[in-house]
Amino acid sequence: MNSALNTRGAGYMTLAMACFAIEDVFFKSATQSVDVGPALLVFGAIGLMLFASMSLKNGEAVFHPACLHRSQLVRSGFELMGRLFWALALAYAPLASTSAILQATPIVVTIGAIFVFKEVVGWRRWVAMLVGFTGVLIILRPGVENFEVASLFAVLGMLGFAGRDLATRASPPAMSMAQLGSLGFSVLVIAGIVLMLFEGELPSAPSGLPLLKLAAASCVGVLAYGALTQAMRTGDVSFVTPFRYTRLVFALILAVTLFGERPDVWVLVGAAVIVAAGLYSFLRDRASRSAPQQQP
Repeated sequence: MNSALNTRGAGYMTLAMACFAIEDVFFKSATQSVDVGPALLVFGAIGLMLFASMSLKNGEAVFHPACLHRSQLVRSGFELMGRLFWALALAYAPLASTSAILQATPIVVTIGAIFVFKEVVGWRRWVAMLVGFTGVLIILRPGVENFEVASLFAVLGMLGFAGRDLATRASPPAMSMAQLGSLGFSVLVIAGIVLMLFEGELPSAPSGLPLLKLAAASCVGVLAYGALTQAMRTGDVSFVTPFRYTRLVFALILAVTLFGERPDVWVLVGAAVIVAAGLYSFLRDRASRSAPQQQP
């Protein structure tokens, strides 16, 4: 593909990752003064209204009939899991370590593709995936003094997002970006309701500054979703995809400057291990597709 298109696609991907990191900041900041359940519900409702407005402006249905396709129902179930536990991780765990754990998603997707889609993976990529999970364990440090139980929310959220991405591979391609966005944010509304039911009592609705933060998170999230879609449609996937890891850079900067977090050396080492393993696995996959006669 034209190098200019690849550069533009990389720019869109970097913009999307920056926006996702900012979205996390707004949501985490809001949940410091409101419960996670109603925060998720409001966040999802605002995003749903924004994407629904786009669909109505384009003269299309807000929810495509394909939403009831089995693959979409499975996708929504995994998205519910991912969104629910990711929100809990943002609320109760450090942003730096939470964002680092999220970078393991592509590795989990690759493992899922091996078992679900029977993809063939050579020993080098298996080693890379094991190294990536070692990076997650370095961040979590189970059994030691600095272990944070709340970080397990990030692991469960990451697994949910990986399952969502796997289900997306089998999804019908007829849905527009706005329709996919409406479906995704409606799952957020459901996640908020589920969390409020588990909390056992009806919390107060967000208002004032927390409400403004949630509205900002939704707006930035919609922008991020659009930039991500544009990135995947503009440049070569093999060129654009590695720029997903810029999200970790943005998250670390924001965690330090806005929340006063000081990631220790083990979080930084674990993050570096995960990113290196993910990039290596991705490059091996790219090489195997361009030269199928070689071992992947």
